[in-house]
Amino acid sequence: MSISTKTGDKGETSLWSGERVSKDDIRVEAYGTVDELNAFLSETNYYLKSHQVKKIINEVQNDLFKVAGELASKSKPYKYPIQEEDVLKITNYVYAFENRLNLKGFVIPGKTLQSAKLDICRTIARRAERRIIALDKKEPVPEPLKKYVNRLSDLLFILARFEEYIEDKIEFKKW
Repeated sequence: MSISTKTGDKGETSLWSGERVSKDDIRVEAYGTVDELNAFLSETNYYLKSHQVKKIINEVQNDLFKVAGELASKSKPYKYPIQEEDVLKITNYVYAFENRLNLKGFVIPGKTLQSAKLDICRTIARRAERRIIALDKKEPVPEPLKKYVNRLSDLLFILARFEEYIEDKIEFKKW
């Protein structure tokens, strides 16, 4: 069986739950942006210095399959949805790194290659969140999924700062 089915040649695609929708449907845009984020995280992982950050990024990438799967399911519930414990896990990572870094002002992003790549991922996560919120205005999106994607940009921000921290390169905005 080929991955090239030709069923999308006329501008429609199938959701995992079976429905056919236009390729420019907000649902497709939402899970497509999540897929884009996952691809950028894959690239970013090659540049990370901290093994702990690499481990967390791997966990996030696995979670993003759940996010995308849930977004690509319309008429049937997705088998592996994002749960509150997934939200709590990444929230606790944010708190743990905040305690280690003690940030005290605005930070100029991207002072190392790996932090710059994490900052790009953060902005893609925010775009994914905007697409998900737009979808939620049309069709309900589960609360844990919305919370997870909101928290994810916080996590990517703090991981970028940690990557700068371990190289003593965090730069605060001077007013």
